[in-house]
Amino acid sequence: MRTKKSAAELLRRWLFLVVSLFVMALGVACSIQANLGTSPISSVPYAVSRFTPLTVGTATIAMHCVFILIQILILRRRYDPVQLLQLPVAIVFGYLTDLAVWAVGFLQPAAYWQQWLLCLAGIALVGVGVSGEVTAGVVTLAGEGVVLAVCQAAPVKFGTMKVIFDVTLVLTACVLSLLFLGHIAGVREGTVAAALLVGQAARRMNRVLEPVNRRLLSGLRDR
Repeated sequence: MRTKKSAAELLRRWLFLVVSLFVMALGVACSIQANLGTSPISSVPYAVSRFTPLTVGTATIAMHCVFILIQILILRRRYDPVQLLQLPVAIVFGYLTDLAVWAVGFLQPAAYWQQWLLCLAGIALVGVGVSGEVTAGVVTLAGEGVVLAVCQAAPVKFGTMKVIFDVTLVLTACVLSLLFLGHIAGVREGTVAAALLVGQAARRMNRVLEPVNRRLLSGLRDR
């Protein structure tokens, strides 16, 4: 009976993770359609998609594969093989991102304030998705995995390393787009807003959704 409950809870957690990834993907898609710059984690895939045949989703999968390899190189024997689950999660997230980009393709904001509304909606959705990813408690995306790996290997705080990681991604996107496109693509004022607000949105959603999420994932009986 305990095994069945554990299996059922694990299934709920994975389903919850997939739903959270789709919400996050919708946020990424909204940011792309707003055309004010993507979030730092999506800046490199977006830039790569502009000068290669890859879609944003497939470029995201490729980037996450690189992140997984970096984790292995950093941690070596300390690398936990269970973290290889980041690969199927990355593949699902990549395809969901392409689906979301297609789904919101009809959104074409004309005015600057409309772009900001869509950008802020994207930031909120990414925040909700991140909150759900953490609540699911199954496996993190490879981006967070890299930050955690560095923190495990070096005496650096997660918050500090996360900022360094995000800045590195944005600079990489700028360099790639300048080299191959001749101009900066996907990095604008919305990128700065996402870097500042996604974490805040996720923390607020954690407080709002924690009781609902706990009941959904705990397998408690109805009253």
